[in-house]
Amino acid sequence: MKISVVTACYNARLTIEDAILSVASQTHPDKEHVIVDGCSTDGTVEIIQSHQATITRWLSQPDDGIYDAMNKGIALAGGEVIGFLNADDMYADNSVLSRVARVFSDPAVDACYADLVYINQRDATKIVRYWKSCDYQEGLFERGWAPPHPTFFVRGTVFDRYGAFCLDYRIAADVELMIRFLSRYKIRSVYVPKVFVKMRVGGVTNRSFLNIVKQNLEIYRAGKKNNIQISPVSFVIGKIFFRIPQFLSRPSE
Repeated sequence: MKISVVTACYNARLTIEDAILSVASQTHPDKEHVIVDGCSTDGTVEIIQSHQATITRWLSQPDDGIYDAMNKGIALAGGEVIGFLNADDMYADNSVLSRVARVFSDPAVDACYADLVYINQRDATKIVRYWKSCDYQEGLFERGWAPPHPTFFVRGTVFDRYGAFCLDYRIAADVELMIRFLSRYKIRSVYVPKVFVKMRVGGVTNRSFLNIVKQNLEIYRAGKKNNIQISPVSFVIGKIFFRIPQFLSRPSE
């Protein structure tokens, strides 16, 4: 089973190599890495070129933001299963794609996701937050829940049926896509209780309070679009409920 990993990047010179090496080190034999760069000017392209032996396809051209780049990656991907690894993220160990392949050996499974840890930008061994997920149930999105998107793997046929990232959402298109797939179209998903991804703190959404507000407003719109009723009050309270334990607990392994 071929698994495609799509990485969208722009001026990611300081971290892109870790992401590339993380995919290259995966023990699953049938994998590909697709990188879509947005015309970086900081040396990112040169780093990508230096690792061409382990990268299946890559391109560098202007895009309309990260989700447009991810959509280009989906179009380039040749795998039966597609996942997304951000340029400043890395897989937790070299067996992640093998675990994903085992889940998708069941032909009834459409998607899987797992846990994620936020790590210090300068010290990858220092965990800042542990995003532990859970099995999907109806009503979770309304209460502020969402799977960690970098751990979310989907069959390519699901994108064919239900579409890719909607560019109407500049910050929360990943959440809208997961709401659409899991809640609206009720694809069959499996939660794997393992840490799949290490994510450096300091992503675009969390860089400012304004971006957090914008993301929540986009999620509210995404809910309405996909026929789920999100109450702003219960959503915010639920988000706090899910998030506080993430700063207090740590993975057992």
